[in-house]
Amino acid sequence: MATAVATQLEELLRPLVKGDLPVRLEAWDGSTAGPADAPVVRLNSPRALQRILWSPGELGAAQAYVTGDLDIDGDLTQGLHHLWAVVRERNLSAVRPTPGMLVNAARTARQLGAFGPRPSLPKTQIAVRGRLHSKRRDREVIHHHYDLSNAFYSLILDAHMAYSCAYVTGADLAGSETADYTLEDAQADKLDLVCRKVGLDTRTGMRFLDIGCGWGSLSLYAAEHFGAQVTGVTISREQKAYIDGEIDRRGLGSLVEIRLQDYRDISDPPFDAVASLEMGEHVGERNYATYAETLARCVRPEGRVLIQQMSRSGNRNRGGGPFIESFIAPDMTMRPIGETLNLLEAGGLEVRDVHALREHYVWTVRAWQQRFEQHRAELTKLVGPEVIRVWDLYLAGGLLSFEQARMGVDQILMVRRDHGPSSLPAVRPTSWSTARA
Repeated sequence: MATAVATQLEELLRPLVKGDLPVRLEAWDGSTAGPADAPVVRLNSPRALQRILWSPGELGAAQAYVTGDLDIDGDLTQGLHHLWAVVRERNLSAVRPTPGMLVNAARTARQLGAFGPRPSLPKTQIAVRGRLHSKRRDREVIHHHYDLSNAFYSLILDAHMAYSCAYVTGADLAGSETADYTLEDAQADKLDLVCRKVGLDTRTGMRFLDIGCGWGSLSLYAAEHFGAQVTGVTISREQKAYIDGEIDRRGLGSLVEIRLQDYRDISDPPFDAVASLEMGEHVGERNYATYAETLARCVRPEGRVLIQQMSRSGNRNRGGGPFIESFIAPDMTMRPIGETLNLLEAGGLEVRDVHALREHYVWTVRAWQQRFEQHRAELTKLVGPEVIRVWDLYLAGGLLSFEQARMGVDQILMVRRDHGPSSLPAVRPTSWSTARA
């Protein structure tokens, strides 16, 4: 009698996981192995093993999950939380398979019918071509993720359509949005905070540049609430079409202009203030100096610049990880916050304030998850089940990355470097810490 699939896999994995399985494994033949009270991982097909053999680690497991070859029963976030805890406790990130383990893996795969040619890539996996961070390639990358569907994003994001970390002032960061304080409120608090930090003045109609404007949350807010003359730039046609519709609907045509334009092509500075929310991660390592110089070039002397940007500690992984780089943002680059500050100052800016918002991103992603779950059926009709599984993994993994401090996010306030005093007040304004002060 052949040995059950789950039993064979348990024996194979024991050296790699340094002991008992951290999950309850259910195989396609109905066999099980591992602790009865652990999260259940179901292998629905030998293709799950085949994908992991061809792409060991995170990428192969992600491919198996998004295609349905592998499932995690119950709450995906809790399941991943458990797995990360085991990785830390057993120091599994330092484990490397020996040649003997690889031979055993190949032998077991052959016995289980999982040894064969590389499976076809999931339809949702991004295949980008061209020179890294060329304008054409950047447009293709943005198109894959951000042009998915405005209707899709409207069911997940808040009414502002803000796709960046909120600023939570009226709720417990360990909790979630309530009827009294919603994601819309937290995003409004963020937008208000940004406008105040860059010094927008309702009396003067300041000229304001929003680089990487997304669906226009900041551009529209700055015009409506501060009377700013706003120029927003994006390379997403879907985003521009959405904002142009909002401009017409709100009667803001005299205040807001949205351009389909690469940040490197902005040619009409200086602006009184500049902001860029969670775009710096996408410009690339080699282009970051150009990005910093563009920020400085586009603002008037003594003008203020604010960026909101994600970071990673250490030097091991500068991207979003194998899953993010293959399914969400292929050319994403993050670095420790100190390195980013050095690059910004080398570009001609003086850093004046750094505001860490990591816990606020946990709250924000949790709110997105709740809306995603509420609208799951409608979202599935819009984009199909494989995209839904990609987003399940994307939101759960993102929440845990910020919760566990593997990633951070900061607002960095700067002024264009000059030889005289800064235009910023000598005492930190209370409006920077109290929303709608």
